[in-house]
Amino acid sequence: MLQFTEIEAAAARLKGVAHRTPVVSSRTLDELLGMQVLMKAENLQRMGAFKFRGGYNSVNVLSDEERSRGVVAFSSGNHAQAVALAARLHGCAATIVMPHDAPALKLAATRGYGAEVIVYDRYKEDRAEIATRLTQERGASLIPPYDHLPVMAGQGTAALELIEDAGPLDALIVCAGGGGFLSGCAVAAKHLLPGIAVFGAEPERGNDMQQSLRSGQLVHIDVPRTICDGQQTQSPGKHPFEVIRALVTDVLTVPDPVVVEAMRFVFERMKLVLEPSGACALAALMHHRDRFRGQRVGVTLSGGNIGIDRFVALVTGAERVD
Repeated sequence: MLQFTEIEAAAARLKGVAHRTPVVSSRTLDELLGMQVLMKAENLQRMGAFKFRGGYNSVNVLSDEERSRGVVAFSSGNHAQAVALAARLHGCAATIVMPHDAPALKLAATRGYGAEVIVYDRYKEDRAEIATRLTQERGASLIPPYDHLPVMAGQGTAALELIEDAGPLDALIVCAGGGGFLSGCAVAAKHLLPGIAVFGAEPERGNDMQQSLRSGQLVHIDVPRTICDGQQTQSPGKHPFEVIRALVTDVLTVPDPVVVEAMRFVFERMKLVLEPSGACALAALMHHRDRFRGQRVGVTLSGGNIGIDRFVALVTGAERVD
């Protein structure tokens, strides 16, 4: 199980490389929700999302000989960019398996960091199988997007910084896909603030994490149809779930239209751009506000990688969201 010492070690590796992103707040939001909300703006992280933390830590812990043979990853976008950038910073080759319908911005950015991109059909093919075959053929190291202890440790540094900068919190809400971010943040938060309640957040149509936590075992679902492309996972990772089952209070779900509301609010009131998955934790807080009234709540704004056309279509209602 992931230990806090591994998160501390990751923080040391990331110092001076990753941005120490700001903790932001909004008086209007606090008054609207009836609580104090402290938001970790990981949309301002290098490559636009918290994923840089885990990607860089994972490449950094490899030996020089391992890095010389390259790395392989699979991702819908943000982990892809994170590993591609981390590999470039370490001078090694990266091959990334991405769905053909991944946002064009994320595909372009991953290639722009120098990675070779191999596309697949997320509804018909198994990305993990493709990536595993590539690692065997090339002798490269596989860096999964969430079920990987160095990834989990790197992601946990976001909660470490949030609590160091914001002070004591009653609750922390973290977006959940495969669980790497949620598990890492849970370990950091529970170590620093033993009494804190940690919650995951995911779209209603992709509630594999909620089902898994409430049943006490891993649940597998079909690829969810949601605007939160970074959370279209089918089941939590084994290692993250071990942590989540032990440390997370609950997983909150949110309808896609509320995710758009959160994106719009943050843009209009705070001048920040969030992708749908990046707004999911805040949207969950807005949707379940009665549960947190009067509390001091930490929230992750996990990413901002979205093209201008898609962003405008979502926040103006030009793209219908059910």
